[in-house]
Amino acid sequence: MGAPADPRRAGPTRTPPSAASAVWKILHAAGIDPAPRRAGPAWREFLTNQAQGIIAVDFLHIDTVLGRRLYAPAFLEHGTRRLHIAGITAHPTREWAGQQARNLTTDLCTRMEPLRFLLRDRDGKYGQPFDAVFEAEEMEILKSAPRAPRTNAHGERVIGSIRREALDHVLIMNEAHAWHVLAAYERHYNEHRPRRARGQLPPGADQQPITVHDLEVRRLLRTRILGGAINEYRYAT
Repeated sequence: MGAPADPRRAGPTRTPPSAASAVWKILHAAGIDPAPRRAGPAWREFLTNQAQGIIAVDFLHIDTVLGRRLYAPAFLEHGTRRLHIAGITAHPTREWAGQQARNLTTDLCTRMEPLRFLLRDRDGKYGQPFDAVFEAEEMEILKSAPRAPRTNAHGERVIGSIRREALDHVLIMNEAHAWHVLAAYERHYNEHRPRRARGQLPPGADQQPITVHDLEVRRLLRTRILGGAINEYRYAT
């Protein structure tokens, strides 16, 4: 009979895989909840549950026909989908951004009361003066992750709508012209453009217009916005 094998020369022992129940017990004992919750709702669930208290902001840039770049902060209320273009400038300093934040809170007035969160990216154009305006309203600043545009998906989407429906069809000359175009689109977006998330209602409407069955009595009127780039349709009174 040969000598027993030296255990020091044996290969590495393999640990048998742990059962799922054993892993659950270990995590549960450590106070770690199962993924993806990790002691809190997912980001999409948070945005849905807190929609009435969130306002998002993102900077929209516009290139003029003379090669000058302009910037405009676009605010969007998650609950009502109401759009606010706060201002436009070629030099978006932190002090200027803070002033636009003060102008917005003044315009919203009592409508600021249900808002609890400001969602923005980490752009250096915001800064402490900008955040301080909303913190004074007892709002919490939520910063999106770097290079994660889907974190502020509503803000990114409204900027895409502005480009596709207005800016891609108009040659912008200067700041005054850009402000005229953005103000016209803001009125269209808030007062006429339907929103799927609100049951095909514009942000400023509370109920659907009356359905007309006799088209010979009621005629449709078309209103051209921005020289025909956008058309609005209403029933003639």
